[in-house]
Amino acid sequence: MSLLKDKVAVVSGAGSGIGRAIAETYAREGAKVVITDINEAHGEETVAAIKKAGGEAFFIKADSSKAEDNKKLVEAVVAKYGRLDVACNNAGMGGPAAPTGEYDIDGWDRVIALNLSGVFYACRYQIEQMMKNGGGSIVNIASIHGTVAAPNSPAYTASKHGVVGLTKNIAAEYGQKNIRCNAVGPGYIETPLLTDHLNKEMMEAVASKSTMNRLGTPQEIAELVTFLSSEKSSFTTGSYVIADGGYTSI
Repeated sequence: MSLLKDKVAVVSGAGSGIGRAIAETYAREGAKVVITDINEAHGEETVAAIKKAGGEAFFIKADSSKAEDNKKLVEAVVAKYGRLDVACNNAGMGGPAAPTGEYDIDGWDRVIALNLSGVFYACRYQIEQMMKNGGGSIVNIASIHGTVAAPNSPAYTASKHGVVGLTKNIAAEYGQKNIRCNAVGPGYIETPLLTDHLNKEMMEAVASKSTMNRLGTPQEIAELVTFLSSEKSSFTTGSYVIADGGYTSI
């Protein structure tokens, strides 16, 4: 069964990791997928993978931290397909590591610009278009650190808490206008964000933080996001769904 048959979807940060898995799963479920990323080569790789599997996709380079780029992205999607039905706002960054009292000001500004302001900008223009469509579904990628602390990452923690709050606000404002908005909080997932920066011992230590004693996979997050994007979750809005292998259960 194609959960997103004939839907038009956009995924930010879709050049790798969780974003790529979401884009590929959307396409597998029948959506026409617009890939956006600041890294053009990675974005085009995702498009190629989708097309090779028989799906439909195209790439638009955009900086998700810029309001104008988000506006132009939605305009480009509508110019090609005439509508926007589904959006997953996934682009984000970890930022520098330091305690709050020593945190780099420029680092704070960069993290908040992408992880929080960027999600707001995306939702701002996505909602505007979805109102014209008569509805739609937005999924914002938060983190387990939208509910618990990440010591030495105050900007990341603050931004992801902000994404959860923004998601709830949108759900409250647009629930009667056929626009749903939910957030997903991944735990520690085996993506380049981890594998490029941690050695084997560090990876094992991170994995042990979950009660399942393993890292999650991008595909496990993609399946959840696809459910929330589809009519299978038609009575679900304003939710913050954590997928963390039990990390936050104790």
